[in-house]
Amino acid sequence: MNHSKIYIVAVAVMFFGMVIVLTMFPRSTYSELERRELATFPEFSMEKLKSGQLTRDIANWFSDSEPFRDKFMTLNMEVKDRIALRLFSGDNVVTIIDNAGGGPVAAAGDMGAAEENGPEMGRAKVAARGIIVVGVAPNARALMRYAGSGGGGGYARAVNKYRETFGKDVNIYCMIIPPAAAYYMPAELNGSSSVYETVKSIHSKLSPGVKPVEIFSVLEKHTKEPIYLRTDHHWAPLGAFYAAKQFASVAKVPFRDLNSYERKVTHGFVGTMYGYSNDINVKKSPEDFVYYVPKGIAYETTYTNYKIDEDYQVMAEFKPVKGQYFNHFKDGSGGAYSTFMGGDSKITHVRTGTKNGRRLMIIKDSFGNALPGYLFYSFEDIHVIDFRYFKKNMKEYVRKHGITDILFAANAFRAFGSTGKETIQFLTQPNGVYYTPKAKESSTAPQESSATSSPEPQPSSKPSPQPAEKRVPQPETQSESSTPASAKS
Repeated sequence: MNHSKIYIVAVAVMFFGMVIVLTMFPRSTYSELERRELATFPEFSMEKLKSGQLTRDIANWFSDSEPFRDKFMTLNMEVKDRIALRLFSGDNVVTIIDNAGGGPVAAAGDMGAAEENGPEMGRAKVAARGIIVVGVAPNARALMRYAGSGGGGGYARAVNKYRETFGKDVNIYCMIIPPAAAYYMPAELNGSSSVYETVKSIHSKLSPGVKPVEIFSVLEKHTKEPIYLRTDHHWAPLGAFYAAKQFASVAKVPFRDLNSYERKVTHGFVGTMYGYSNDINVKKSPEDFVYYVPKGIAYETTYTNYKIDEDYQVMAEFKPVKGQYFNHFKDGSGGAYSTFMGGDSKITHVRTGTKNGRRLMIIKDSFGNALPGYLFYSFEDIHVIDFRYFKKNMKEYVRKHGITDILFAANAFRAFGSTGKETIQFLTQPNGVYYTPKAKESSTAPQESSATSSPEPQPSSKPSPQPAEKRVPQPETQSESSTPASAKS
């Protein structure tokens, strides 16, 4: 048999093998890599058939739910990493893997700023969606580029409106949380100055009665410590500890050092940046997700969960239910950042054993989830709401619960791009008005939803308002003994 026939036979075998795999093997239903439920087979209707929507939906289901989807995507990343175009030589390398949507690539020789933060920082590449991957496995770090400078006027107006509304009866604080790029991005690609300019800009626009919580310089002193996750867009719980400590100082409340907490670890964590970057080095760089549970203090957590539809609209509200604040995920789980409260689409109320008359509300995005657990020794009540999910009247809520302090805690992407309208709307909206799709039945009783929050941010070269987590798996085991069983989100 000559070479051409061997080639034809080999191609035919591969072709029929793929046909068998794609048509005969079980379809994938969930992608751990992409952190989402995959498409399901569409329901039949004559209207969809006539419009052609049915065939489009079937095609989408077939391609989206392919068998072994994550394995094929991982193989694709391996191939891309091996054939990538590499610029420059030696240790100072910028590699273009896939710059889809990422804008132009800046490249230079010396990665000086990167090398200051550890030996893994000697190489950088531009991966999918403009994500910068610095270093290689097993210590790669994936970063979202931040290109804003100044700005944040809309966010500052919202904070100021709360100061105007509540006056001297409620202390108002503003914390802008820097992304990891502020400290770990190679200087030639993006330095920390743009993030710092946003922080300064927002603080300069705050009313005199608003108390800024400046954590940029605080975190800068701890960059040698694991204050940010390498494989996720969030900070690490240790970074939140230093931020909470600074807030407690500004608020003049007690605060405990880490020796008052029990250290817990989820090993083998690979977070959201794996799915964003499609970079194999991120997958091969698992890290420890380390969090801290307060010891020696009684506390009780109550959740008011929201029902969220597939478009992340709030459809209904469930009755309050007792639950755990900390949820332990098994080793290797990519959902470990949901350790805190299980996600975002809820109101969380923690009643602590501290008795000092101080009652805190935290208005936050997903970065803020890691803060409340460090403040159980500082406030007797802590209420946590998300910028995207609050369906009560804020003035009534603050009055009813005797709130004395409100902390706005948002990452710089959100603060830069926010108009502030949604947060100001909380002050005047009526209680319990929910989204009702016109094309759907709305008379059925609400059912528990697995959605925890709105979709993840879409990385780009320009900052934008940053929603937090995608739908993540629920924790497999629970580890908090001081509160009742966990509430589903």
